[in-house]
Amino acid sequence: MSLTIEPVTPEAEAEWDDFGRRQTAWTPYHAYCWSRVIAEVHGHQCFYLGARGEDGTLRGVLPLVQVRSRLFGHYLMSIPFVNYGGPLGDDESVTALVEEAVRLSDAQKVDLLELRAAAALPLDLSVSHRKITVLLDLPKGDAEPLWEGLKAKVRSQVRRPMKEGVEVRFGADQLDGFYEVFGRHMRDLGTPVQPRRFFARLSEALGEQMWIGCAYLEGQPVAAGVGFRWADKFELVWASALREFNRIAPNMLLYWRFFERCVEDGAEIFDFGRCTPGGRTHRFKSQWGGRDAQLWWYQHGPKSGAGTPSPDSGPLSLGPKVWRKLPVRIANMLGPRIVRFIP
Repeated sequence: MSLTIEPVTPEAEAEWDDFGRRQTAWTPYHAYCWSRVIAEVHGHQCFYLGARGEDGTLRGVLPLVQVRSRLFGHYLMSIPFVNYGGPLGDDESVTALVEEAVRLSDAQKVDLLELRAAAALPLDLSVSHRKITVLLDLPKGDAEPLWEGLKAKVRSQVRRPMKEGVEVRFGADQLDGFYEVFGRHMRDLGTPVQPRRFFARLSEALGEQMWIGCAYLEGQPVAAGVGFRWADKFELVWASALREFNRIAPNMLLYWRFFERCVEDGAEIFDFGRCTPGGRTHRFKSQWGGRDAQLWWYQHGPKSGAGTPSPDSGPLSLGPKVWRKLPVRIANMLGPRIVRFIP
């Protein structure tokens, strides 16, 4: 069957989203609204490609975002800042879309084309497994079996912030609390922060699919997270906690409340988000009893195998040490100007 690969314009957003939601591998990151948010907030050019059959109907889609920087390099991503977003559709359409992405990346002299998928795809490209995620299977209807399955040490760590009076609230109105914690946490890590406007625009565009949770101690936000709900899954993409409250572990209660909400909402899988195998973050996520899952990030270009840039390597190898010394206000002002180039 003949296929036509062409850009899908904003006028066809509803068609794109309707097609995407019918695909098994669809995620909220495939939603067309990401192109508007990324273009508006980060200023990147987006190429949202569609594969159409002879009758003009969509048979495949591939969101692509161009991230270009003299300092970090030139990238074509599907999609930046998150863990999923690769091509959707039947095998023929996926292959044709990726061939067009390769042609586009070569024409643009891109350092790296990276297509981020959760599972293997029928592609003749190199694949990076440098990142994994941790998946936790959730019980149906009642979180009690999950609680009983936790190790005694983990249950004790969850109870501690409860006893200290920490409470967790959910809702779009928790964005300010989230960002207060997130901005300080990223500064402490020595990493540039995403702009608040990025999360605000995503919340407006995705509505109830985007969950924002914030833990408070005596009215002060001390831990917070943002994630996305779809199909039978929930992924917690950004999670932070203030170091000065590590003693009472508010992040442990934050995660537990997210688990409870997922169970209540009928989610069957909690996705902890990407991490490096064997790293500290991986160990934290594994303590909840989840299972490791390989990520399939397909690559093409001169930097295949090297991956995307890191703020603590290459030209900014001293960056984290300097960044940690900045006042939070300054870090939050400068961070968005840098992080948009780190996909």
